Amino acid sequence: MKTLVILAHPDIDRSNVNKRWKQELEKYPNDIVIHELYKEYPGWKIDVEKEQQLLEGHDFIILQFPVYWYSYPPLLKKWLDDVFTHGWAYGSKGNKLNGKKFGIAKSIGDQEENYTHTGPIGFTVDEIISPFKATAAHVGAVALPYFSVFRASFQISNEEVEQSARDFMEYISQYRS
Repeated sequence: MKTLVILAHPDIDRSNVNKRWKQELEKYPNDIVIHELYKEYPGWKIDVEKEQQLLEGHDFIILQFPVYWYSYPPLLKKWLDDVFTHGWAYGSKGNKLNGKKFGIAKSIGDQEENYTHTGPIGFTVDEIISPFKATAAHVGAVALPYFSVFRASFQISNEEVEQSARDFMEYISQYRS
């Protein structure tokens, strides 16, 4: 079964990290499907049935995005709201995501040490992504450990970006079986 990567970056062409991750993912078309929300839905009118069928056809789904104000890009939020419907994703008859593995791959602009209770942000990354973990639990999916890269907005070297792409592929291979 192929891995589905839901890529939600509003300006992928200006991205260091997410663009490089996408390039790495594109090397494996037989194993990985890349679904770019901002490319697919520039007018933000989501084809719910199409998205649900896409999710049903994959057992390993990764949400890839940059962290925006300690959350996710707005189109990804809309996609979750529109696609994860009652009777399909949850509720007495909503079991279509039950048992599927969900991972998160995110780039974070700030430094890792700032994501602590004593740092300037005051929250850990694990706390920041708790809505995703709660969503996965609510729909019966398995929330996997997340993958992240810090300093994506500044101070990240080309070597670190390249290493993050290799590490991202290792993350995928670790959980896809």
